Amino acid sequence: MEKSKVYFTKEITPESLVKIYKALGFKLKGKVAVKLHSGEEGNQNYVKPEFVKQIIDYVGGTVVECNTAYEGARNETEKHKELIEKHGWSKYFDVDIMDAEGPDKVLNIPNGKVIKKNFVGKNIDNYDSMLVLSHFKGHPMGGYGGALKQLSIGVASSAGKSYIHSAGLLTDQTKLWDNLPEQDKLLESMADAAASVVQYFKDNICYINIMCNLSVDCDCCADAEDPCMSDIGVLASIDPIAIDQASIDLVYNSNDKGRDHLIERIESRNGIHTIERAEELGFGSRAYSLINID
Repeated sequence: MEKSKVYFTKEITPESLVKIYKALGFKLKGKVAVKLHSGEEGNQNYVKPEFVKQIIDYVGGTVVECNTAYEGARNETEKHKELIEKHGWSKYFDVDIMDAEGPDKVLNIPNGKVIKKNFVGKNIDNYDSMLVLSHFKGHPMGGYGGALKQLSIGVASSAGKSYIHSAGLLTDQTKLWDNLPEQDKLLESMADAAASVVQYFKDNICYINIMCNLSVDCDCCADAEDPCMSDIGVLASIDPIAIDQASIDLVYNSNDKGRDHLIERIESRNGIHTIERAEELGFGSRAYSLINID
């Protein structure tokens, strides 16, 4: 079986994002959704809109987000819109909060191990393809955040986020934090949800991971730790499992003195299990060839 191709460059610039997308030899069709993390209020590590403007303009994309399932500036549509404007996203791009209005769209997951359905914003139906533009870093619950996290928690509506985090028990964010499952159930739910989004877009989806500002915390944290290790580079693939595995491997193979702190975060949450479960679902492979385009 041929290994998935993952392209890599150490250059972390607006131009390198376009360069690595071109290396894929892949063209997103029709109306393009660009799923990224626009940053919680107070977070200092999220990738800023000026940095990704060239690639979003190049693919003709609309920035898409969904409301959160935790207290903060992004769990309600109007507050979320205000923060998106404050962070500068609406200055440069059309921005669509896909679950701004209900009802949610339900994506079925017939082979899901933990959840059999995924709730996403109904506006997903407005798009023909998706660029998953992920800031790779640690995560307080998932261990790490990359393409699979964006596909699952990122694309899910507010209710869908509660559903994934509770392993299918509830969609009510007010009760979520009292009903968290054991850790592997969360990770398996994330993999299940990610599979449904890949199936929805079929062959019209690709992935870029930006490995900079490598904090142990996610961009969803208002009080995030500062980065603990040096920037690594940018990766691109049409396989979300391969790109996350390659990103993890680059952390493990780094000689940076801060890598141990990030690895501890990943391992303490068993973060690799999301990748393991995703591979079992068959929408990608952990086996990859890393192709340097520098």
